[in-house]
Amino acid sequence: MFPINETMGQYSELFMLLAAGTYTVAFIAFAWDLAKSSKALRAIDLKAAAAASATATAKVPVGAGVGAGGSVERADADADVDRAASDVSGPAGRAERPSSATGRASKGAGSGAGQTADGDMRYAAERRVPARVAVALTVLGAVIHAAGVVTRALGAGRVPWGNMYEFLTTGAFVAVAVFLLVLIRRDLRFLGTFVIGLAIIMLVAASVAYWTPVGHLVPALQSYWLIIHVSIAVMSSALFTLTFAMSALQLVQAHRQKAIAAGGQDKLGFMRLVPSALSLENLSYRINAIAFVGWTFTLMFGAIWAEKAWGRFWGWDTKEVWTFVIWVVYAGYLHARATRGWTGTRAAWLSIVGYLCVIFNFTIVNQFFNGLHSYSGL
Repeated sequence: MFPINETMGQYSELFMLLAAGTYTVAFIAFAWDLAKSSKALRAIDLKAAAAASATATAKVPVGAGVGAGGSVERADADADVDRAASDVSGPAGRAERPSSATGRASKGAGSGAGQTADGDMRYAAERRVPARVAVALTVLGAVIHAAGVVTRALGAGRVPWGNMYEFLTTGAFVAVAVFLLVLIRRDLRFLGTFVIGLAIIMLVAASVAYWTPVGHLVPALQSYWLIIHVSIAVMSSALFTLTFAMSALQLVQAHRQKAIAAGGQDKLGFMRLVPSALSLENLSYRINAIAFVGWTFTLMFGAIWAEKAWGRFWGWDTKEVWTFVIWVVYAGYLHARATRGWTGTRAAWLSIVGYLCVIFNFTIVNQFFNGLHSYSGL
């Protein structure tokens, strides 16, 4: 058993604090990207609408009630739109498209309403400076965060997920790392505010509510199964975090698309940076399928570890029960969507319920239910 290095533990806490601060700035940058890109889209739509209106009016004879004053007013309106577009344009004065494939600018009044990003979620040639800054800050925060996780491991002389504090800090890092890895192939920067926001909440909760000094594990946890069982659980939970964010956005996008189809106004312009509800649902389903496989192994390896530690594979301990409940919820989600036609908002809500069960399992169960798994250091 390695000796405890309290200095490394203190360095770890400092790195966690710096990572939380960096993530906060990245969160602001992601939000800025959504706001700025939404403004760019509105400016493009206004310009297109003004051009269409001017073209239609030019075909009407002057005697029909359009005089010189109206021409002056239209020119002033066009100038205002040009100024709005120039505020969000690129270096060459061309308005930047806000997403990997947000489609073409609308060519008529209101034709941009209901527009969404393309479902392939590929990167486009257009640059979004706030989004690039946000991703760069996220990478920096992840590097600092990794240093915090590593120094915690060095301080404890073991893997850094033996209690709630360590699980939250390591889980937040894995969630951010998975998000960054997915960004290599898909333009999911619209998820930045959600994923980084959740990571900040996890770090704050770990530091405020679940802080535990660096120390040794209880005998039941001193096993190589800790590395296998919990690492898979952390990875699966990180994937569930991504799908939770996608499902939440799917509900918002579905409501927006339904309202616009009914003739309502587009009050959530920034959602045009987000793919359609169907595209979000399809990607969320695929990621949930991968995470479900990981959670299945989590359940299986947990049972094997329980037999090694306590002499039985299953004992209806509260933690064991809720791990199984999570498995049942996500199994039901995958089955219902694949065979029973549970698509759209019903599938999104079931995915969200599954993630809420994950949160309940790793917070309420650990903190308020006594059992063989009550070793979170609380």
